[in-house]
Parts: sequence; structure tokens; C-alpha cells
Amino acid sequence: MFKILRKEVLAPKINLMEIDAPVVARKAQPGQFVIIRIHDHGERIPLTIADFDREKGIVTLVFQEVGKTTEELATYTAGDYIADFVGPLGKPTEHGKKEDGKVVCVAGGVGTAVIFPELRNIKDHDNYTITIQGARNKDLLFWVDRMKQYSDEYYITTDDGSLGRKGFVSDQLEDILAQQAEQIAYVLAIGPIPMMRACVNVATKYNTKIYVSLNSIMVDGTGMCGSCRVTYFGKTKFACVDGPEFDGAGIDWDEFDARNKRFIPQEQLALKRFRELRAQKGA
Repeated sequence: MFKILRKEVLAPKINLMEIDAPVVARKAQPGQFVIIRIHDHGERIPLTIADFDREKGIVTLVFQEVGKTTEELATYTAGDYIADFVGPLGKPTEHGKKEDGKVVCVAGGVGTAVIFPELRNIKDHDNYTITIQGARNKDLLFWVDRMKQYSDEYYITTDDGSLGRKGFVSDQLEDILAQQAEQIAYVLAIGPIPMMRACVNVATKYNTKIYVSLNSIMVDGTGMCGSCRVTYFGKTKFACVDGPEFDGAGIDWDEFDARNKRFIPQEQLALKRFRELRAQKGA
């Protein structure tokens, strides 16, 4: 059992939890994730490690309530326990281990939590960092100060124009690459599938290397189940053991998007039943 030490609501339906997991914290690296199961009757889901403190043995998770398990997890608070907490899993990021030069980090929505430790790592290795952070509206933005702290240039976009530039992160990325593509070592884009795909299209247009982190459906996280398989430059790879980070230009995005939607009816039914049960209990 793994104790929740702290819970914070960062934005509507976006939650932070600090978990007492010293073994995981000791070996965690930017870009890795954990597989959790909140109780004995729960499903296994992957959540990216948003931060870690090796000395205190704490792993920080940030998640959005998008289905039954994440909505149920959001009902937990400090002092509660999670049944299973397995990790760190996946390959650590290769980025930020040396001075690469000028790097663009693009964060969409909850992708902010995923990209933050990588941005920090990239900056700590004396790279020039350009950060683009976006969300549907200003209320869904979080960790703005953290992102700015490790950014030489910082831009905000919101779909509705409530803060920063009205539009998408890919619009801001295009403006940057149009002016200085030859100076950019690579782009790192993390967020929803449509956002990452749009950024890949922009970077490819300017012949700029771009990496993405795939938020695949996973079960075991060790390459056994095959649920997270993806076609990568024409070959089959598994996001859990070969990734989660990949060269965005190599992803079969149509296939990846379709595979991530294959359980939507079951997910909607599970969420409906969970809400009905909570209503019956008066929760």
C-alpha cells in the first residue's frame, strides 16, 4: 500500500498527489511513468511521473479526471492509500543530458506536468529553452511560474484567448520555427494526441526534429500485453518499453489515435456506473 501524503487541485479536474514511494523515487528519471491500481477491484492505468524527491522518497503525480479510475482517484485525499504503485517504467528521456543548444518545449494541457521535469533537466544542462504552454482556457493552466523559471523565452496560448495568444500551441510553434528553425536543436511536444500531431506537422514542414511522449492505453507496462503497440517508421514498437518518447515523424498517427479510442464505450459505461453508485451512497 502506498500512502497519499498530499493532494492539491491544480485546476478544474486536474489533481496533484504526492505519494510515499521511496523505492520508485530513488530510481525515477524524467520521462518515466508508473502503473497504478487504486484498489483490488480497480484497473491498471499509467500515469507519468511529474516530479520526484529522492531524499524524501516522494513521487508526484498529476492527472486529469477523464474516466472512471481517474475520477475515483480524485475522491482520495491525504492519508488514503493506493493499492499498487509500480515503477519507474519506460525509458528515461534522452534529452537534457548534454548541451544541445536551443530547444523548444511545447506543453498542452496536462502535458505540462509531463514535460516539466524534462524542461528542468534540459535547462540544467545549459541549453537555451523556449517554452510554449497551452490549454483550452486560462483556468486550465497550472505551474506557469515553474515553467517560466526554466525558460529563456516563454509563451502562453489558450484556445479561447482568455490568456496569452488566442489559438493553439502549434500556431506559436510555427511562428518560432518560421524565424529560427535552423537554430533549433529539436522540439519536445507533450500533450493530447491532436496537439502533438499538429506540432509534428509543423516541425516536419521546417525539417526540425521533434519528439513526443505517447499516452497509450497500457495494462502491465512491461511489453507483455501489447496494448500500447504503435507502428513506428513501419515497425511495431511498444510505448511502455520502447518509449514513451519517440521521434514524432515516425508515428502512424491515424493508427495510434484509433487504438487509443477503442475502449471508449466500455470506459463511458464504467464511468456511468461509478457515478450512479456514488449517487446511491450519497457521495
